Amino acid sequence: MDHSGSEEGGGSIHLQISDLNRLSETISPATTMFEPQSSIEKRDSSNANSGGSQALPTVRAPEKKLTLFALRLAVLEKAATGLGTLGFIWATVVLLGGFAITLDKTDFWFITIILLIEGTRIFSRSHELEWQHQATWSITDAGINSFRAIRSSSSYLIDNIKAVFRPVFAAGKRSQRCREIAATRDEVIAQNWDCQRKPTRRWTSSDVPLLSYARWVFVTRHIGKLLYWLQVLSATACVVLSAMKLIKHNYGEVAKGDTDKRNRKSALTIFYALALAEALLFLIEKAYWEWKVTYCKLLDEVNKECELGGASDMVSIRRFFYDAYSRCISGSIFDGLKMDMVTFAMDLLASSSPDEQLIGARILRQFSLNPRYSDDTLQKIGLNFQVIEKLVEMLNWTDQQEEETRKYAAEILSKLAGKRQNSLRVAGIPGAMESISSLLQTNRSLGGAADEIGERNIVCDHPNYEFWKFNHLGLLILKKLARDHDICGKIGNTRGLLPKIIDFTHAEECLLKNDNAAASQILTVKRSLQVVKRLASTTGPTGKQLRREISEIIFTFSNIRDILRYGEKQPMLQQLGIEILTSLALEEDATERIGGTGGLLKGLFNIFFKEGLPKNYDQVRTAAGEALAMLALESKNNCHRMLRLEVLERLVGALEVPLLRVNTARILRNLCTYSGANSFKELKGITVAAPTVLQAVMSGENKLQEVMVGLAAHVFRFMDSQESSLVFERAGITEAEVAYALVQILRKYRKPHIKIPRIRRFAIELAIWMMTDKASNVVIFKDLGMEKELEGVLETTAELESFNMFSGTVGMSRHNTTIHSLVETALSLLMGD
Repeated sequence: MDHSGSEEGGGSIHLQISDLNRLSETISPATTMFEPQSSIEKRDSSNANSGGSQALPTVRAPEKKLTLFALRLAVLEKAATGLGTLGFIWATVVLLGGFAITLDKTDFWFITIILLIEGTRIFSRSHELEWQHQATWSITDAGINSFRAIRSSSSYLIDNIKAVFRPVFAAGKRSQRCREIAATRDEVIAQNWDCQRKPTRRWTSSDVPLLSYARWVFVTRHIGKLLYWLQVLSATACVVLSAMKLIKHNYGEVAKGDTDKRNRKSALTIFYALALAEALLFLIEKAYWEWKVTYCKLLDEVNKECELGGASDMVSIRRFFYDAYSRCISGSIFDGLKMDMVTFAMDLLASSSPDEQLIGARILRQFSLNPRYSDDTLQKIGLNFQVIEKLVEMLNWTDQQEEETRKYAAEILSKLAGKRQNSLRVAGIPGAMESISSLLQTNRSLGGAADEIGERNIVCDHPNYEFWKFNHLGLLILKKLARDHDICGKIGNTRGLLPKIIDFTHAEECLLKNDNAAASQILTVKRSLQVVKRLASTTGPTGKQLRREISEIIFTFSNIRDILRYGEKQPMLQQLGIEILTSLALEEDATERIGGTGGLLKGLFNIFFKEGLPKNYDQVRTAAGEALAMLALESKNNCHRMLRLEVLERLVGALEVPLLRVNTARILRNLCTYSGANSFKELKGITVAAPTVLQAVMSGENKLQEVMVGLAAHVFRFMDSQESSLVFERAGITEAEVAYALVQILRKYRKPHIKIPRIRRFAIELAIWMMTDKASNVVIFKDLGMEKELEGVLETTAELESFNMFSGTVGMSRHNTTIHSLVETALSLLMGD
């Protein structure tokens, strides 16, 4: 089965292959857990990515052509009807009432025939429109007409002959047979043409048997056409009869002095003129109709402009036109102008007819996906709570015959959820999350005992039902909804939803290593990872609870481990998995679970150190470094696990690599800080990096300088005074130069900086070590004005400098030593206390 295409474009679901090669919707390399994130920055970024800020030019609605056409037809129709009514009154009151006994025999019968013809036509006009309106449902793809599945001519003829001699109640047996499921989808479609969704407790208009044994003849399309041509023929007859009389003027002789017949000629002339004008207007209307519809193909043109699709969607256009025309005829001629395709589709969606719901959903889906009409369509849907509620309800329709309607509803909601205000309305509907969860076709068999877990089973596809489409749509809706903090909480509180999402993050080794892996399968894993990533990065108490629940699902870390181990050909999936680990590492318990999952730390280091990879893999390596720094932070167990992997020498070498040096410095600092005194021997080799660190302190800027200053303060603690002097000499840098650089840092950052919030703390820590190491350094710092700068720090300290990492604007992992204490220690050293 072909699963290619665009996920939100035409057709069912299409997968953009280019999307699989783009690391979309991931945290920017400049954005880390080690600096706070402004909510304003996040919102602006989200809006930029969504593309909603790009205003599209206003596009004229194509259906305006139809409503204008309906208005013009209605003007002609009402003018003709008015003249016909006037002629009818004139004939009955003036001619037949006043001249009945004096009329010539020919005139009497002409008037009678014209009255019968026109009276029948005028008063049956509404019925003809009604039949024409019903005929719009007789197209095959609408799924209503009894001729919806014309088979080959031989089987079609045989079936109809049987229908003639079969009682009406035999239709029930046919319906029962139609419900049998064949082995393949093609066979099912062929057998179930006549088994579309029908109301079971009432008639559909096309199935009403006007004659018990010839119902196949009396269908709405045929009766509508019959009435149409009868009206055309009656109007033509009226034109002929009226024209004959107006041309000949043979109204009979009027004797002199006969006052009863003196106005007869004028009365007859007026009547025939009225009848002729009325019939001509009607024929002009029909000619105009045929010209626009048949020759100019107005309906096809509008259908093409609306981009609704092929012949099947002509049902929508025809139905809309007949509705607009009927409104213009039955009410004000301007009533039809108030209609538009979106409102029309929403009305159909609220119908109790499954087929009308299908057509309404198809229209809304196509207009929602069309960039020209999407904004206006989604705005109207978003303001109609009943429509949103109906769309959410449709997600629960699991019957095979309702598959198409359900798919359209899911696609509409996936677009609707892209707008934040609309996403809140969707999530606010009771049971919305459970309905979205029903789209995800995954389950686990019940375990045989309490000490075992059922086998995972994701339903990707089926001969009669394409489950993979609904899996993608469900994950896409959840991904968009998860942009809102409150909705993330609702997702986490929905029973069984988180385990379903985690199940979709599983990818087999053969899938990850396959160069020709199905795009739909990769997209499934990608979508699920994106959802988990957004849930795990949620801030506040809600985020804390979500991270706890995600980490407690036993398959979370093993699934990510497989992606890291085998997913070299899928860097996008690896980056998403790594970023999930980084977010989960905000919680102490999750950090221990990650470190305790065999192979995870090793997999992260393998990615971090791997060389010779394409440029687009750089972001993955950077993300891996950040994750390792987070996992080493305040975790003695993880620090020991990392040291047992014997990566210290490679980490020291990575300080020379521009791409890796920032995160390498963070990892090394955390190893030095949290490994404990018992790890002194294993960490002694870090002193080799001292010259590199010093050079970066002197020449680095911003984030690089911050992490290197922080690392330097810990590296020198593994040396005595003599060893440190040799390091300075080997690096070609004097202690006075380092002291000057530290003072300059304090002068440059007189207030804490949001991008490098710890640089002043680290500078003071390094200064304290230098003054403790050698008394001569105290003099150097005094001469450089260090005391004044430290007093300035006391006046500008902030909570921003008190944390190791941040979740949004909330500080996490507070430093054991306050910056006030550090400043006081440094001042006491300067004072010689």
